Formats: sequence, structure tokens, C-alpha cells
Amino acid sequence: MSWYRWNGEDLELSLRVQPRAPRDGFVGPDPGGDYYRVRIQSPPVDGKGTESLKRFIAAAFGVPPSRVTILSGEHARYKRLRIESPRLFPIPVDAA
Repeated sequence: MSWYRWNGEDLELSLRVQPRAPRDGFVGPDPGGDYYRVRIQSPPVDGKGTESLKRFIAAAFGVPPSRVTILSGEHARYKRLRIESPRLFPIPVDAA
């Protein structure tokens, strides 16, 4: 399985999130390529980490946060997201 999948115009991502990082950013694929690692500064408390992740992903892919949906793992380190019609793709595909 790959960490990303196109579903029509929408992009679905499988992410492994590291909270409390020094800065937000994309790290690279996990060994095996099933998840892409992302660092987020916010702590995983009261949904702050998930909201920060949505804002970071939205900005990186050129969409408003309302077009980023958590499909699974809202309160977990491993998450699946859907981005509706992303305008940008900031992650190198050959990283998979």
C-alpha cells in the first residue's frame, strides 16, 4: 500500500504524526511506505494537534482547512486524511 491515493479529484493521505516537534514539516515515508511522517508543533491535547495538522496540510496543499477531512485516527498518531481538490502537491512522489 502507498501513503497516498487519488480518489477522483480528491487526495487521500495516510500519515504518521509526531506532535510536540520543534517545527511543522514533512519528514518522509515510514519504512515500508504505508505512512508519510509529519511533524507538528502542537501537543496532542484536546484536539489541538489534529487541528494544527489540518491547518498545516491545508496550507501546504493550497486549500482552505474546511477541505481537509480526517477519515480515521482523529485521536491517534496514525491518521487518514482526505484533501478535496488540492491545488499543490508539496511532497515528492518519488519519496514513496
